[in-house]
Amino acid sequence: MSENLDLLGDPIPDGFGRRGRPPHIPTQENRLKVRMLLAFDWNEERIGRALRISAPTLRKHYFRELKLADEARDALEASLIATTIREAHAGSASMMKMAIKLIDKHDASLAGSTFGERRVREPKRGKKEQALVDAKTPDESTPLGQLMAQRQSGKPN
Repeated sequence: MSENLDLLGDPIPDGFGRRGRPPHIPTQENRLKVRMLLAFDWNEERIGRALRISAPTLRKHYFRELKLADEARDALEASLIATTIREAHAGSASMMKMAIKLIDKHDASLAGSTFGERRVREPKRGKKEQALVDAKTPDESTPLGQLMAQRQSGKPN
């Protein structure tokens, strides 16, 4: 790999400008970007487009980040909370206000749940699975849907 950098600061791979497509070289900045986009529930195809690579190339070079996709949101929140608290301790008034808001938000979330309870995401459904669920669930805004709901519940008119 050469020590030359392109205009964006990414390393220029050996053989650049020759025949064929140059290989993708993962950078620390791109690894961080992948983790952040996973935290916002982006799918692999969308992340690949953002990095200007294909989904298979993304899986090849960023498999460690993709493996930890479920923990990405928690890691991002933890990092933001740590930064906020660190800046608040350093004397930043705006970060002190933000820390108080974070604590209030946390206390409000605990009010309705038991301590240590973790939020659980529902598994994503495919189009066909969602269509089957929708077909079995009556639309109660119509008279026919109301009748179907009554029959499913077993309650008489």
